[in-house]
This record gives sequence, structure tokens and C-alpha cells, in this order.
Amino acid sequence: MLFMLLIKTSRLAEKNPPRLDLREKMDTYNDALETAGVKVMAKGLYPDSQSFKVIFKKEGEEPEFMQGPFLNDRNQIAGFFILELPSMATALEWLKKAPDPQGFGEGEIELRHIR
Repeated sequence: MLFMLLIKTSRLAEKNPPRLDLREKMDTYNDALETAGVKVMAKGLYPDSQSFKVIFKKEGEEPEFMQGPFLNDRNQIAGFFILELPSMATALEWLKKAPDPQGFGEGEIELRHIR
């Protein structure tokens, strides 16, 4: 079974480079995933100031294209892990071991099951 851990970002984190202690903790977590043989892929994303999106407001109408930065901090993704695990219970255990990716009291990671 495949699972994705979505590392959320925040406006404060988008403007500041990650602290050394947070990077070290995330590196340790990444190493643990590799050692366990469950990591399929992990990548960080560029800040949303370098991204684009399309918004489909009404069916049949032209979509709206936008360039970042975007205002809704909690829905922005800073990076992700794709893990191959035997069950949701195992995925939850790995999620519980994840370190705070952002600091500033704003860290958030979302677990999603991949179809």
C-alpha cells in the first residue's frame, strides 16, 4: 500500500530558510525511512512564490490562472514523502515519528492513502 506524507508550509517558513536543528531532525527521519526500506520517494518543493495554479470557477467558463505567492498558508505543501507500507496502522506509526518540519509552532504533516 502506498501512502503520502504531505509536509505543509506556512508564510513564515516560506520567508525563512529552515533552521539547522529542524533540517537535522528531518534528515534523521528520512534516514530511518530509508533504513526501514519503506521510502519510495521524498522531495521538497520550491516556495509558492515560484508556483502557479489554475482555478475552475464555473463549468464551461474560462479558468483563472494565478501566480504565487498564495494567501492560504495551511493548504500549501513544502514537500512530501511517498511510503510503501503494509497498512494504515503502520503509516500512522511512521506519521507519529515525524518531526516538526516547520518550527515556529506551525508544523503540520498530513497522511494520505494513495489509490
